[in-house]
Amino acid sequence: MGFFETLRRSLLVAGLALAGVGTLQAAVPSPKSHFGFDIGDDYMLANYTQTEAYFRKVAASSDRFRLVELGKSSEGRPQLMLIASSPANLARLEEYRGISERLARARDDAQAARALAEQGKAVVWIDGGLHANETVGPHQLIETVWQLASRDDAETRRILDDTIVLLVHANPDGQELYSDWYMREPVPAKRVLDKPQRLYQKYAGHDNNRDFYMAALQETRNMNLAMYTRWYPQIVYNHHQAAPKGTVIVIPPYRDPYNYNIDPMIPVGLEALGSAMNLRYLQENKPGAVSKGGSVYSTWWNGGLRTMPYFHNMLGVLTEIVGNPTPMQIPYLPERQLPDSNLPAPVAAQTWHFRQSIDYSLTANWALLDYASRHREQLLWNIYWMGRNAIARGSADTWTASPTRLAEAAAQAKAAATDAPQDGLGPRQVAQWLQRPDQRDARGYIIPADQADLPTAVAFVNALQLAGVEVQRASRAFVVAGKSYPAGSFVVRADQAFRAHVRDMFEPQDHPHDFEYEGGPPIAPYDSAGWTLAFQMGVAFDRVLEAFEGPFTALPVGQLQAPADVPVPASSRGWLLDARVNNAVIAVNRLLKAGARISRVPSRDGAFLVAGVEADALAVALQGTGVAAAVAPAGVVAEAPLRAPRIALWDRYGGSMVSGWTRLVLENFGFDYEVVYPQQILAGDLRQRFDVLLLPSGALPLPAELAIEGKAGRTPASPDPATIPAEYRSMLGELQGEPAVAALRQFMGQGGHVVATGSSSGLALQLGLPVASHLRKPDAAGQLKPLSQREYYIPGSVLEVAVDKAQPLNWGLPPRLDVYFSDGRWDNAPVLDLPAGRADIQPLLRFDGPRPLRSGWAWGQEYLQGGVLAAEAGMGAGRLTFFGTDITFRAQTHASFKLLFNSLLQAGATGTAAHE
Repeated sequence: MGFFETLRRSLLVAGLALAGVGTLQAAVPSPKSHFGFDIGDDYMLANYTQTEAYFRKVAASSDRFRLVELGKSSEGRPQLMLIASSPANLARLEEYRGISERLARARDDAQAARALAEQGKAVVWIDGGLHANETVGPHQLIETVWQLASRDDAETRRILDDTIVLLVHANPDGQELYSDWYMREPVPAKRVLDKPQRLYQKYAGHDNNRDFYMAALQETRNMNLAMYTRWYPQIVYNHHQAAPKGTVIVIPPYRDPYNYNIDPMIPVGLEALGSAMNLRYLQENKPGAVSKGGSVYSTWWNGGLRTMPYFHNMLGVLTEIVGNPTPMQIPYLPERQLPDSNLPAPVAAQTWHFRQSIDYSLTANWALLDYASRHREQLLWNIYWMGRNAIARGSADTWTASPTRLAEAAAQAKAAATDAPQDGLGPRQVAQWLQRPDQRDARGYIIPADQADLPTAVAFVNALQLAGVEVQRASRAFVVAGKSYPAGSFVVRADQAFRAHVRDMFEPQDHPHDFEYEGGPPIAPYDSAGWTLAFQMGVAFDRVLEAFEGPFTALPVGQLQAPADVPVPASSRGWLLDARVNNAVIAVNRLLKAGARISRVPSRDGAFLVAGVEADALAVALQGTGVAAAVAPAGVVAEAPLRAPRIALWDRYGGSMVSGWTRLVLENFGFDYEVVYPQQILAGDLRQRFDVLLLPSGALPLPAELAIEGKAGRTPASPDPATIPAEYRSMLGELQGEPAVAALRQFMGQGGHVVATGSSSGLALQLGLPVASHLRKPDAAGQLKPLSQREYYIPGSVLEVAVDKAQPLNWGLPPRLDVYFSDGRWDNAPVLDLPAGRADIQPLLRFDGPRPLRSGWAWGQEYLQGGVLAAEAGMGAGRLTFFGTDITFRAQTHASFKLLFNSLLQAGATGTAAHE
């Protein structure tokens, strides 16, 4: 650079600073000066340690940024958010945050809200790195930080003046793992983005984007608190990979169905954002953006980083882009070369470099930021208006249309028509079939404090709190709709801005029947079809249909509740802990480790009898659990004492998400365990070290004989050992075939207990037990054939089963249980027929009716009637317990956790002892 050019630039920057529209940004380090390479260079990735240091440098050297630590990751790393805006805005940051919150909560009148929208700044969330194998995400975030720090063009200055940009790293641990794994190869051209030895989120891996309404993971909690209790962004942009073959990037809008609980301004707003992105791509000659029916993504499901915002009146944007630090190919697909409304500008086949993906991501970021800048006031007003709509609907008699209700009304109208078909429903028919008083939307929900498992209800309330839902608690007893409720009961009103999320957590989802054509195959939902969290957690609640008041105090938004400790009464005979309370297991595990004597009491639904411990020690064990200890009555008969089970949990190289979620549940409830890999199981010496072996879904493939048509399980092959560092090769291998069956048979023959879920429950058949698939029907020749997905299709949904209360493994459960069930795109959930009259095989859970669906989509659900979902069989000196579904699904299904806990704690001794 020449002297005069240097002088000109210096004077320009100085002039801008004096004018108050910019500051000298030259001190901000470039990515190359920090990382040693430009972001997007082929074969180069930055890890999180480097990224964190860069973010801290930028925040320290630029007056356009504030650095916030949201919390720690699951592995203890700081999870950072950089806030970007103009220096003038940052000086008033709390004021603008408060405006965003007030408009999102929508409690002001319209005149005040309009004034706030005029004053406020649009808040835009841009994240990266959630799925660590999608390496574009964290790297576009780094480059976006650099561009916002260094650009001084008019558009960037306008964006910084009009918006507040939240730049959030979504998974620090994952970036560290994947980048280090990729960069371990010293020769750049030999680097391959393959799978490292474990999950890229400690417990969930890819499922970390399935956790947002539950918030079981620490990173999710950090982000939810920032999004729904602090900043309330109007736009939430979640970066992902990869695009469909023959395209470059998926952008909004997305395909139907969209969830009928969300405000209609959401899908319309997404169309506007998608248009802004598409136009900018075309202006910059960047073809290959696809939307709507050109990809699989919809707006039905609640639970992802970009989908939960819809239920909070925020525009959630997902992009899925191609890209790899190792150059890749965009193939030529003829079906992707003709422009249409899904793909207006097809992309040519070519070699694709990492930097191209970074550039496309920057274009998307700037398109949204430019839109937010130009429509700042409108975005702020829209989130307010959607909130006001929600409050209004929650304050009046309303009826929400759903596919099943509408189909039933149409069928009734057709049956009632005597002459010519009617043109729609008349007012009387609408009132009779769709708007009866008992069909009204709830005005609120009451969670009674006297329910059997209040601590689990508190955990449900905390999930609502982490989602920013407004919750109240009763300071004294009260009566609503003629029913009495005790003090401490929780109240969740519908007249709040986040009503859509409230309804989605309490009410059943009713997914439409979605097929490629009439009689054709189903179109798989992007994720679950039904997920009602109150059902999954077994929480008792009442829907209130009329306006109501009471002695209710609002809980601080986002403040987690702890179940109250209950004083331990004096007792010379010991104490009983109610087995209906999940948290009782936490206390039991603490007490077993402390040497207490714990037994089960069959006559009291498996209550835990605690002896051999002082009251003070019991009180310590009960701290934080909310479990009450009752004085044991004289003469109570208990089984032989329990001992802490020695638990082995299967996992595979690369990590199983189902196993990972199981780890989290075990840790949360105080169970010690050891992870074992196929080679250790096949070695055949497990019994000396373990009492119980957990085989989650995926450990074993589902035999074809137990699957519906085309759904037999497959075990992923391990990578070539030569490509894996020596220290990880013991994790390789598969658990399948006769060697696996023989090793497991030996373990049980020596007195071990195998607990198998999902696809692994097919072990029952492989062991020679006389089980068969219930999901079959006779063909024309009278031969039983598996059902096809045209006849039977249940993607992730909540179903009801009957519980055999005579079985000890069902202690603490209600007679009817809601379970998460999935036999859809990814999962296998066998339903079995068992032989009659066999004392060595006992059914635990059974479908006893033709309509078990509680929430979601269950095409052909009538085929389930009479089928067995779970059973236990004696195997030599040991036993096999098998569940056709995942009983710890994503750490959400608290209602079915007792099935796991009872399996683990089941005493080896079979005798009983009188306790005096």
